[in-house]
Amino acid sequence: MFAIRDFGAPRKGRRRLFLRAVVGAVAFGALLLVLGFQFSGRKAHADARSAIQARGEYLVMVAGCNDCHTPWKLGPHGPEPDMRRMLSGHPEGMEVPEAPVTATGPWTWAGTDTNTAFAGPWGVSYAPNLTPDENTGIGIWTEDIFVNTLRSGRHWGVARPILPPMPWQNFARMTDEDLTAIFAYLRFIPPVTNRVPESQPAAVQQAATGTQ
Repeated sequence: MFAIRDFGAPRKGRRRLFLRAVVGAVAFGALLLVLGFQFSGRKAHADARSAIQARGEYLVMVAGCNDCHTPWKLGPHGPEPDMRRMLSGHPEGMEVPEAPVTATGPWTWAGTDTNTAFAGPWGVSYAPNLTPDENTGIGIWTEDIFVNTLRSGRHWGVARPILPPMPWQNFARMTDEDLTAIFAYLRFIPPVTNRVPESQPAAVQQAATGTQ
């Protein structure tokens, strides 16, 4: 006798396999689409971030931040910022004696050869470390603290006044976009561990020296 065979079973199996393949292909395509959107979004965000940092770098350069916050050295064409210590502030190992200035002039203020420490009627000021080092720089600062500091002319936006020759009044006129771009760039540069001495307003300096 002949065995009875179910010719429909293989067809049903092939149909199920075909449907599974179609569903798998659709799911895989959807996954690729989602990943593509995520990649495009991340790339767009990264491109925008890079543009902001580039704007901040430009502003730091044209605003002369390296003039005081980067220690100067003697180069082949005269004094120039030592970019190996870019924006790291007054060198912590540099001892600064009492400044040879008087209240009557004509020499009423003076600066060190590194162009990072200054003395005058306001007291003695040291250019702070602007790198993102968390212990000695501005690594723990937030964007709001940075903006408020330059808007108010006070450290952390609430503490003692920022001393000359820092032209914070000029920075206070910048737009929020410019200030946030500068902050984004400062967070991007390499951190430098360099603990800068505390600046001394005139009242503090006079109390320390016993002068009036």
